[in-house]
Amino acid sequence: MTATDIDAVGGSPLTADGLRQFQQDGFTVLRGLFGHDEIDLLRAEFTALHAAGPVPGHFQPRAGSDPLAAYPRVMQPHEINERARRVLLDARLRTVLEVLLGEEVLAAQSMFYFKPPGARGQALHQDNFYLRVEPGTCVAAWVACDVIDRDNGGLEVVPGTHLMDLFCPEEADADVSFAREYVAPPEGLTPVPVDMAPGDVLFFNGSVVHGSQPNRTTDRFRRSFIGHYVGRSAERIGAYYRTTAMSGERVVLPESEGAGPCGTEFAPQGPH
Repeated sequence: MTATDIDAVGGSPLTADGLRQFQQDGFTVLRGLFGHDEIDLLRAEFTALHAAGPVPGHFQPRAGSDPLAAYPRVMQPHEINERARRVLLDARLRTVLEVLLGEEVLAAQSMFYFKPPGARGQALHQDNFYLRVEPGTCVAAWVACDVIDRDNGGLEVVPGTHLMDLFCPEEADADVSFAREYVAPPEGLTPVPVDMAPGDVLFFNGSVVHGSQPNRTTDRFRRSFIGHYVGRSAERIGAYYRTTAMSGERVVLPESEGAGPCGTEFAPQGPH
């Protein structure tokens, strides 16, 4: 029996210490929530999806020297892929999210990032700047699909920013970020790296400032599957987000203003 079994909260894999960290810092990591065999199948599914070519409205590989032109992120893959849908609505995620949000949860979107060698990162930002959940916020479940560390552009989070309002972003440096928005860490706060293994899941509040550096390796992808979720009491969300009950039924919420897809992208980079 593991410490998680002994100290589980609300029948979920989340420990009391994990819940305290989420409440205090705005994030927590559950190690090994998904098995390596499950992650192998998920990676294989997206490798095949990419090889099959573009899917309009979800991902559109392009010619060019920018690694992200060849391997763009896949938006809302659960709408075109059954395995992605099963991961987004997985009962293990649901039990954790119900504790973190304190209520029934709705899935709002899914994404898959390939982040190949040489790819730019994503400047520090806040997810609820894009989702515009009202009232409240969203929670992300960020599933590692590779060994993820500093070298291949692992995620960084700024603890405590979940207690702050949404910031007005500046423009990011296009040489290191594929997305335009950048939120500077508030005075006295510093980004903390989160190294992960395949199957680990990072849960974080939608107001947490987070981002990643470029993948500086020559031979390692940094693949990840991300779901965003909101509480059932949410009254509005951006029109881009297709809220769905964890049982699979679509739940339509009124539109909030000022929302958009996560990360407004710069144009792909050409040769330097």
